Amino acid sequence: MTGVLDGALRPPRAVLRRDTGTWGLQTALHRRGLGPVAGVDEAGRGACAGPLVIASCVLRPGDAARLDGLTDSKLMTAAARDRMFDLVRARAVDYAVVVVPTAEVDQTGVHFANIEGMRRAVARLATHPGYVLVDGFRVPGLTAPSMPVLKGDQAAACVAAASVLAKVTRDRIMAELHEELPRYAFDVHKGYCTGLHTRALREHGPSHEHRWSYANVAAAGVAHGLRAPHRVALSVAATAVVQNGGPPQ
Repeated sequence: MTGVLDGALRPPRAVLRRDTGTWGLQTALHRRGLGPVAGVDEAGRGACAGPLVIASCVLRPGDAARLDGLTDSKLMTAAARDRMFDLVRARAVDYAVVVVPTAEVDQTGVHFANIEGMRRAVARLATHPGYVLVDGFRVPGLTAPSMPVLKGDQAAACVAAASVLAKVTRDRIMAELHEELPRYAFDVHKGYCTGLHTRALREHGPSHEHRWSYANVAAAGVAHGLRAPHRVALSVAATAVVQNGGPPQ
């Protein structure tokens, strides 16, 4: 029934019905005694300003009807995300949200910060998961067996729930940063590399909330004669800017 793959428990083979939607995978794991199942996802990996936010979430089996409309947070309107954020927090068995500040992202690199944040998010769950589903890639060092799920926030409800928790939390942080730094319009683009954000960077130079390990931020800093307000690890300095797995910008 089970085996070992890269040091992790391999889930038993299961036939997933098409009509089970995003609840099929975690339901199959529950039925085979591998629950509770936690989903993990992040928000802000591709941004060049603001924190990285990672969330973990354990949903109640059979709660699909009460969480109707739950999907990848990027596919939902802001109003729908806010409603689902409150509903997930009210209905979830357990959840945890980790905020990795900009300085830490610059010191370790965004990928390492993301991996470490996912470990923290799972470790902070009071309900220890029997299995963890991670959006996109394998995360070593988790406190439970795990499996990466391609487009997990569209394939597994618990990952979608984590996606909503992470994105709404981060969007609200960026809205607060807008009050402190209105000239960058963080409330509009949330720190991602839009045309509006790029123009503001060129005009004003980077702030203390920008990721100085990103090439566009470092270049804007040099142009304005500014230096990073915190340590930037040489191994991650001038990292190419990547938006959600897309090409460097």
